[in-house]
Amino acid sequence: MFVRTFAGAVAGIDAVAVTVEVNIAGGGLGMYLVGLPDNAVKESEQRIRAAFENSGERMSGKKVVVSLAPADLRKEGAGFDLPIAVGILAAMGRIDAGAVAGTMFVGELSLDGSLKPVRGVLPVAVRARSEGLRRVVLPAENAAEAAVVDGIEVIGATTLRQVVGYLNGEAEIAPAVPADDEPFAAAATHYAEDFADVRGQTHVKRALEIAAAGGHNVIMVGAPGSGKTMLARRLPTILPPLSREEALETTKIHSVAGKAGVTGGLMTRRPFRAPHHTASQVAVIGGGQSPRPGEVSLAHNGVLFLDELPEFGRSVLEVLRQPLEEKKIVVSRARYSVEYPANFTLVAAMNPCPCGYYNHPTKECTCSPGSVHRYMGRISGPLMDRIDLHVEVTPVALDEISGTAPAEKSAAIRERVVAARARQAARFAGTNGIHTNAMMNPAMLREFCRLDAACSAMLGRAMERLDLSARAYDRIVKVARTIADLAASPDIRPEHIAEAINYRSLDRAGWGR
Repeated sequence: MFVRTFAGAVAGIDAVAVTVEVNIAGGGLGMYLVGLPDNAVKESEQRIRAAFENSGERMSGKKVVVSLAPADLRKEGAGFDLPIAVGILAAMGRIDAGAVAGTMFVGELSLDGSLKPVRGVLPVAVRARSEGLRRVVLPAENAAEAAVVDGIEVIGATTLRQVVGYLNGEAEIAPAVPADDEPFAAAATHYAEDFADVRGQTHVKRALEIAAAGGHNVIMVGAPGSGKTMLARRLPTILPPLSREEALETTKIHSVAGKAGVTGGLMTRRPFRAPHHTASQVAVIGGGQSPRPGEVSLAHNGVLFLDELPEFGRSVLEVLRQPLEEKKIVVSRARYSVEYPANFTLVAAMNPCPCGYYNHPTKECTCSPGSVHRYMGRISGPLMDRIDLHVEVTPVALDEISGTAPAEKSAAIRERVVAARARQAARFAGTNGIHTNAMMNPAMLREFCRLDAACSAMLGRAMERLDLSARAYDRIVKVARTIADLAASPDIRPEHIAEAINYRSLDRAGWGR
């Protein structure tokens, strides 16, 4: 007997529909799996046989041929266990063949017949809806994640026996219900951290506010204990809340990566990723033998924090240049390539020298001038050019630490950031893929960032004095545009240019002079 069921294969952050065709006939024995399966899929035969035995079923004694189409697409992972098992049972007559029509199955089988959760369920559910299927059957632990997709019925089961009973009409499973929007909206702005916890550092808070408003990258240079990490971890608290579309895209990436924390539905907060400086290039950028998103993609729509920046491998830092410009990562292999989005705000932190006390107001630096330059030289000029805001972080004075005056809360800063982002949204309306000032291309700079004579003269003098590159020139203009947006100014004024120039004080030619 011939039966057709449906499964999904993850490709990048999306999924491809896979048709699982099962044919049982005489003229041989055993199970034959074709359609370019990887080792995990090939091993499904043993898991399915054991699951059948422990679920009161028995594998057919005839020849079983399972084809996974399209045949030229490599099938990876254990998520094909359930669709193959259901297809075999339907071909054996143990499940009504009509009950599997219009249904996509995904899940890994344990040897005892229970269902284990798998990664990539959210894009699979999206693909099932786009293919016109009416429901998806998957492990119960993945049900809340898939339920965020509207227009498709999500059935979460715990065992193969339960799936068989449900398809035969012998057992009922209530469809998973998506989470309410009100809790989603409330959680999107609720953080344990707050900028009110940070004493002093007014100029650094201002720089981070500009970074949040315009999507600019920022590097903080300062002595140990000056508050760099504390400030960086609070940047997500002043970013605009995730929109529903951003939340869906962000959750898809984390689902494909198999990261914990997505089983409760959509992600409600912007991601904050802080990989250790020993992380490999593949861990940061993504890839591997079976490509998965790296830290730059897991930080999509959020913040990537690189602490102790010079301690990262040179190759790791240099590969950041492409995603910082193109906002995506393409992982290429001999037979295929996958694309992962990587639109993140980079926040980097580092000491000013090996001992950490160069330019410290009270402690003496023990490093030679040459060692300071070599230490800073670990960060290449092209990478530094792609960081819009360079901020020196000085230790907080004792009277500021012990002061009782209330500091500004993140909610108040976030209101100004949201207002500035709204002005940018109106400015870039109708422009595909451009949402913030940091994403403007040269043509947009000429259109939206016209400088008067005073601004041009001031910027020209800064270019000569700091020996800045053409890319740095564009960065200054973009930052000035964001400062003007925060001030609700339609035009860039000299004071906006002056403040933007102030955030290039750590450029190579000016550092240490």
